[in-house]
Amino acid sequence: MNLPISVCLISKNEEKNIEKCLTALKKLACEIVVVDTGSTDATVNIAEKYADIVGHFEWISDFSAAKNYSASLASNDFILSIDCDEFLESFDPEKLLLMIGSQPDSLGTIALRSMVESSDGNGRNCVNERITRFYNRKFHSFQGAVHETLSPLFGAEDHSYIDLPLSFLHTGYESASYRSSKAKTYLDMLLKERSEKGSSAYNCYQIAKCYRSLKDNSSAAEYLSEGLSFDLNPALNYVQEMVETYGYTLLDLKRFDEALGLEAVYTSFAVRSDFVFLMGLIYMNNGLFDKALNEFEKACSFSSFSVEGTNSFKARYNMAVIYEVTGRTALAKKYYRMCSSYAPAIARLKEIG
Repeated sequence: MNLPISVCLISKNEEKNIEKCLTALKKLACEIVVVDTGSTDATVNIAEKYADIVGHFEWISDFSAAKNYSASLASNDFILSIDCDEFLESFDPEKLLLMIGSQPDSLGTIALRSMVESSDGNGRNCVNERITRFYNRKFHSFQGAVHETLSPLFGAEDHSYIDLPLSFLHTGYESASYRSSKAKTYLDMLLKERSEKGSSAYNCYQIAKCYRSLKDNSSAAEYLSEGLSFDLNPALNYVQEMVETYGYTLLDLKRFDEALGLEAVYTSFAVRSDFVFLMGLIYMNNGLFDKALNEFEKACSFSSFSVEGTNSFKARYNMAVIYEVTGRTALAKKYYRMCSSYAPAIARLKEIG
């Protein structure tokens, strides 16, 4: 089955990833368009082996401009935008065709599983999210120089979304040092965009994430606070992430009492395990152990999560820590054992015997 979809990528010095990425995409039986923005390695040569169309775009520090150019070269109106460090894991072509046929002007989300080096030194976190990467170029295009978003070409800003049967593994941010290097580049672009177009919640959030990667949590907290001052829709994924990032930033700054302020938005954001787990940490750091235990227990009841472990081994690990520090050793051991192969839990079990 040949799908009426063009998969569009932009590249620069991606010889490490692009062959694996394009080989996986070939399974979709779609047109593949690669636009290179100035590679000095073998990226273009590799792309020419697999892509149907290979174009070139002079880099102008604008990801949207490059992505929109890539889409303009496509033979199909339905566009799937993918990065070179994202690898197709699963798909359902028949269901995909049915869904896009019934909602041609909707935006489509893909499932993205990212491996991210943990900031606490405990290995890597597996972060699951749905991101908007599929659109009809007759109705939408990318906007924003960095951390670009899809916006309508005309009409209202309201969109309808469909969750597409497409899942990818993202490996680009595994290394904290790599994230820090990228953050420096992105921060300059985001601050420039802010000075030209003014402040927005999304811009504040992305700036804050850059500062987090650069270990400047004080600046991150300022931008997160500003971002949260806008009129926001709690149902949006980035808004949920912004609230949770603000909570973690306050914890890292040891502003524990301020973090308790998130109780005010509990009803709106306790829709997946991540926020409930965060509230457990906030109560824990404020010495409110009974409340913390309740939140960690509740987090384990959720099937919906972003960061793997917030509804299972990480929640149980923190329960075990509370039981240990409050002298309930038998319960501590029980909950450490429930964490399975989680390294910090194994270490604690060896320590307490």
